[in-house]
Parts: sequence; structure tokens; C-alpha cells
Amino acid sequence: MKKKYLKPKINLKILIPLYIILIIGIYMVYSSSKIWANYMYHDSFYYFKRQLIFLILGTIMLIIGYKMNLNKVKKNINKILLLSILLLILVLIPGLGISRNGSKSWFGIGDFLFQPSEFFKIAIVLYMARKLTDYYLTTNKFFKTIIPFLLPALVGFLLIMLQPDFGSGIVMLAAVLIMCMVSKSKFKNYLIIGLIGIFGLGILISSATYRIDRIVAFFNPWKDPLGSGFQIIQSLYAISPGGLMGRGIDGSFQKFFYLPEPQTDFIFSIFAEEYGFIGSFVVIVLYIYLIDMCFKSAIKSKNEFASFIKIGFTSLIAVQVFINLGVVVGLLPVTGITLPFMSYGGSSLTLLMFSMGLILNQSLEEST
Repeated sequence: MKKKYLKPKINLKILIPLYIILIIGIYMVYSSSKIWANYMYHDSFYYFKRQLIFLILGTIMLIIGYKMNLNKVKKNINKILLLSILLLILVLIPGLGISRNGSKSWFGIGDFLFQPSEFFKIAIVLYMARKLTDYYLTTNKFFKTIIPFLLPALVGFLLIMLQPDFGSGIVMLAAVLIMCMVSKSKFKNYLIIGLIGIFGLGILISSATYRIDRIVAFFNPWKDPLGSGFQIIQSLYAISPGGLMGRGIDGSFQKFFYLPEPQTDFIFSIFAEEYGFIGSFVVIVLYIYLIDMCFKSAIKSKNEFASFIKIGFTSLIAVQVFINLGVVVGLLPVTGITLPFMSYGGSSLTLLMFSMGLILNQSLEEST
């Protein structure tokens, strides 16, 4: 007897908090950027209009990710990974890659840019999900399975560091390691990796003056208040006056040319200034709930490949949220990491939405 096909239901416990954050985010892009946008482009809605386009494109990408047949994706993962590495190489070639704020990390025309490192994050999660699924029973042999699996991630990390984009590289590696940690390999192996990582991190930081300056600014931003410590000082100046209830709608002072490009990495600072502790608490709870629902979806998944995909993409989002919020309140050094679904940015938003579509995807569950 032929099995009756049941149309999968989309997980509203994921979709609803996601779009609440997106709506808050697109308003905050307008609120935080309008002064700067009017000064630079004589259009207060300059960044808002572009972010709205990115949100529409992102919604289309979410639908594509949701409808995609992951069985076909699984068969072509090596090609996707090779393409993503090729793009990371091409962006480094003079005349092809576009430099912004000292990093050659983009392709594109004008303000519409594509960041290959964001595409590589998707490719490496898909690659690791397939490897960890295919070799799940032997992942306890850490040095024979897990270490070789990590080599493409390390290649990607080195290429991303050449741009340089330290924040994206760290987020990607952290997500990949979280995926490995839920396999059969022993936790003590990751303590060893952690120690090696700390040593390598020290070398990377000491190899660039601007990274050393950021670490110094993290411990004492007032040592260079107009240089490396400027952003974090202005961020704290935004958050502190917010108090319990905030300054109110459109009440931020720091967006008046004090906090540089507040619609990007430090958008949460402006939000905290305008909506205070209560507003900030609500947004953080929304993120925690969204991430929790995504992880629970991974746990409930009957298909190992689908489960690893969900763990990987959820980890990318969770690590990025943790780092961004840690930076804006002064608990972590400045890294240049945006806040998912809230900060201004085209390739980041559209590919994050595609990732959410893959988390919501049920095509593999139907075949189990």
C-alpha cells in the first residue's frame, strides 16, 4: 500500500519569534541610521529601504531553504564547498574583491555587496553535517575522523583571516566545533583543541597591531578614548542612560554622530538607549527562545543529517548573538560581528534567512 503523503507543517514556534526580531530590527535600522543617512545621502530612509529589500530577498531565501530537497543538496555538498573556497580565494585578488573598513571581504556593485565568508559558513555546516552523519559511529576515533573533517574549516578560516575578518572566522570555527561535540567523540579532546586554539589566538592577536589595540581597549578603553576605545565607550554611553524604560521612541542621543555607523555592529546599543533594560530584556528573551526552539527541533529530528544541519546553523546564530551582545556591553573585545536579524547588512541577512529555511526544512524527515 502506498504511503500517504502528509504535507509538513512549518514550525511557528521558530517562525514567529524570528519575524518579531526582524520587524524590530528593520525599525531599528531606520531609527539608528536616519541621522547618518540624511547627512551622507540626504535621505533618512536610505539604509531602511535597502534593508527592506534585503528582508524581502531574505524571506524568498527562507522559502527556498524550506522547500529545498536536502537529499539532492547532500549529493552536491563537495561542489558547494569547493565553490565557497574558490570565492574566498577570488575575493583576495586585487580588482575583484572590494575593501571596506580595512577588510577585502566583498564582491558587488555600490552598496549592494556579497560576502563570500557568509556563503562559506553555510557550505561548511552542510559539509560537516554530511561527514558527521556518514561517519557517526566512528567519530569516537577523534584523530582519524574529526581532525580530517576539520581541515576544510581550517582552510576556510585561514582564507577568511587573509581578508582579514577575524570575527567571521571565529564564529564559523565555533559552530563547527559545537557540531563535532554532539558526535560520539570525547569531550576531553575539545579541551586539547581549546588549549591549542588559545595559543593560536594569541599568535593571531599579536600578529596585527590593530588586534592588540582592541585587546588593550577591552581592558581599558579610556587609554585611547578617541581611537581603539572609542566605539566601546560610546556604546556604554548609549546603554547607561537607557535605565529601566529607556529614553523612548527615537530618543537616542548617540546616533547623532557619536557612535559610528550605529545601524551595524552596535545597533543593540541604540536599542538599549531608547528602550532601556525592559526592552533589551525582551529582545534577549526572544533570541534565547528562538535559539532554544531551533535546538529542540534538532533534537526531535528523526534524520541525523537534518539534525546536524539544524545544530550547525543554530550554533552559527547563537555564537554570533553571544559575541555581539558581549561586545556592546563591554564583556568581549570588539570583533566586528553583527547582530543576526537586526543589524544592517545584505549578504548576512539573506544567507541567515536561508539558514533558517534549512532549519525549518522537513524534506529529510519525510523520507525517514
